[in-house]
Amino acid sequence: MALTPPSERIWWRQPIAKIELIWIIVAFTWGLIMFFMMIYWHGAGKQNLSNEAYQIKPQAFAQKAQAMIDEYQVREESGFPVVRPPPGSDVYLIARLWQWWPILEFEKDQSYRLHLSSMDWQHGFSLQPVNINLSVQPGYEMIVTITPDVAGEYGVLCNEFCGIGHHNMVGKIYVVE
Repeated sequence: MALTPPSERIWWRQPIAKIELIWIIVAFTWGLIMFFMMIYWHGAGKQNLSNEAYQIKPQAFAQKAQAMIDEYQVREESGFPVVRPPPGSDVYLIARLWQWWPILEFEKDQSYRLHLSSMDWQHGFSLQPVNINLSVQPGYEMIVTITPDVAGEYGVLCNEFCGIGHHNMVGKIYVVE
């Protein structure tokens, strides 16, 4: 064996060894299986939410969130407004150093369009214990349709390091019967 092949050899005209051909077929077949499994699990696995993303100015998003709060606030909890929008409505959740604002209250088995955006830095939206994870960027509005099917209190955590108060960035979503 030489480190460099002779210059008169054209590599694609050389015969492929049987074992190499088997590995190429196995790798190609496995790649196709994994490709179609991703499509299948996106729909049937209920693990990946279909979402939309749009550019938006942080001030415009904050205005939409405040309008929703003004219309649907039901109470206050620890200085945060608790908002109970009607099923099927657009719901706005703001990420900013170091809080999720406002607290949301949803009805069980009802769908909502959840809009997420950051006012300052990149944050990560992690809904626990359901394990929904999304990246929340300033200047972008992420929209996901969610249908909570279990009543209870859910924690909203930031899973992208966003500074010294990152560990305190915890919000709530209540799901009621």
